[in-house]
Amino acid sequence: MAEIPLILTLDFHGVPHRWVTWQQSCYYYAKNLVAWTLGERAFTFYGGISRRTGERSSITANSIIAIKGKALAARGFSQVPPLNNRELFRRDRHICAYCGAEFGYLRLTRDHITPLSRGGRDHWMNVVSACRHCNGIKRNRKPEEAGMELIYTPYVPNKAEYLILTNRKILSDQMGFLVQHVAAHSRVVPHAVLRA
Repeated sequence: MAEIPLILTLDFHGVPHRWVTWQQSCYYYAKNLVAWTLGERAFTFYGGISRRTGERSSITANSIIAIKGKALAARGFSQVPPLNNRELFRRDRHICAYCGAEFGYLRLTRDHITPLSRGGRDHWMNVVSACRHCNGIKRNRKPEEAGMELIYTPYVPNKAEYLILTNRKILSDQMGFLVQHVAAHSRVVPHAVLRA
């Protein structure tokens, strides 16, 4: 069986919520919790054969599904997503905030603009991607103390951006939906996609 992509779930109002596996989406369908669907792609999953009818069970799941129930995502949409290096480096497009060069994951570090030892916090607005060389030059100083300048500013990704950052295999219909919820200043999605 070919690898099945993750299914994008929304709350009843159409706000992006989270990625789920095909098995979790089948659970929502089986429990009649799918309010409505979107997306150009659908996947059919087959179960066992009924002894009584001799027919094989199946569930067809769309690539985007809205779940019945309370609007959990509406509250969660404005919450600050968890910070980790993988999503930080993707937010910054693997570009060092000081020299502007692009690096692979293993050659980047999480730089605290105001160092933790100087009262800085480990928060989206105080961290940028920095190559190991630039981070070594900056050390335990603020950029201006090290004679360095940020070439871009940090920002907190919204829920849609975070969903894009956390999934490497997004279907085009899912991306089209998520892009509608991405801020204009986002570095997560190319500006050409935002204007389309």
